[in-house]
Amino acid sequence: MEVEIARADGIATVTLNRPEKLNALTPEMREELARLFGLLGQERETRAIVLTGAGRGFCGSGDVTSMGCFTPETARDRLKMAHRMILAVANIEKPVIAAVRGPVAGIGWSLALACDLVVASDTAKFIQVFKNVGLAPDGGAVYFLTQILGLQQAKEIVYSARPVPAAEALSLGLATQVVPDAELETAARALARRLADSPAFSFGVTKKLFKSTAVPSLEAFLDAEAWAQEACLLTADHREGVAAFLEKRPPQFGREH
Repeated sequence: MEVEIARADGIATVTLNRPEKLNALTPEMREELARLFGLLGQERETRAIVLTGAGRGFCGSGDVTSMGCFTPETARDRLKMAHRMILAVANIEKPVIAAVRGPVAGIGWSLALACDLVVASDTAKFIQVFKNVGLAPDGGAVYFLTQILGLQQAKEIVYSARPVPAAEALSLGLATQVVPDAELETAARALARRLADSPAFSFGVTKKLFKSTAVPSLEAFLDAEAWAQEACLLTADHREGVAAFLEKRPPQFGREH
């Protein structure tokens, strides 16, 4: 299965399991993540969640092979699916830890940002890749980055599409902890254990309080994001960005394709 779940001692571990593609998210994986987090939210025995990826990378963005030929309807459906996933992770009233290594890109980074805390391997590299395929950021990336970094630093990271190594992510507050790669699972599990031993009801209430500090709400922001993404998905620049990525060449934006 491309999304796996294991439960033990009050901790659920959800694993993106498509390592040959750096766990790039397919539509089916997005739906399954939304479904699983909905179920976990109802499980009394589950008190903390670790979200991680199999292999050498957490999530190398969305599956580019499924992009490049959208209609308004398919673009809208894709965005609704992504937003269901992000909201399921962000709104669950239980602590969620992202345990990440290697590439953490595009909506994969959004997925990590939707978690409460991020434990990163020293191999982790975070990157907003959207401009490389002619898109606006999705999955709430602009929302989350601006909440954490402020407007100017968030713009720099999104506009530059540069990699942010694990040490810098820690210094910017984009990661909670950085550990040697071999210690990632142990560190994430230890943090999950401490959180699972916390009072569940008060933790859920506290998450609501944190959510109430954000203006606008994540839901309102995602409505605006859907408009921006749908507009970009239908452009020639997006088709060129996808073609260039698949052909492993620099994109040539601003031309007729």
